[in-house]
Amino acid sequence: MTVPTRKILSTRLLSCLIACLALTAAVPAHAQKPQTSLPRTALSIGMYRIDAQVATTGEQHATGLMFRTEMPQQEGMLFVFERPTQQCFWMKNTLIPLSVAFVADDGTIVNLDEMKAQTLDAHCSEKPVRYVLEMNTGWFSKKGLKAGNRLQGQPFDSAQP
Repeated sequence: MTVPTRKILSTRLLSCLIACLALTAAVPAHAQKPQTSLPRTALSIGMYRIDAQVATTGEQHATGLMFRTEMPQQEGMLFVFERPTQQCFWMKNTLIPLSVAFVADDGTIVNLDEMKAQTLDAHCSEKPVRYVLEMNTGWFSKKGLKAGNRLQGQPFDSAQP
């Protein structure tokens, strides 16, 4: 890796860390419990079904799956952002390990990553995305899913060709 490439990557990671810190600071004291009553949407990928909670606001994004001690295998959380940007996630106050899929507007998985519980490691999309789906750790790999596979369901159906 060349020095300019390292500098660009370091700058991106620093930007992601700052954004994550800002989101964590946005979690109010009363929100220090799992959010389990968000709206839900049904998603599918191949023959697999997902019951996803939908996080759309800054506070919902900041809390995410924090403070949960378990999550059913077919459930997850879909983070919806206003416009595609590079999205970075970390696991502060998240008690269960998670898999994360960074998803394009048409439902195509851009990249996947595994996130360890209660860490500050940045996990970022490889390109700008509007959607991020978190599932239990290993969910995608256990089902043989990878980048390029496509999620279906609202909101992706209207964006597909």
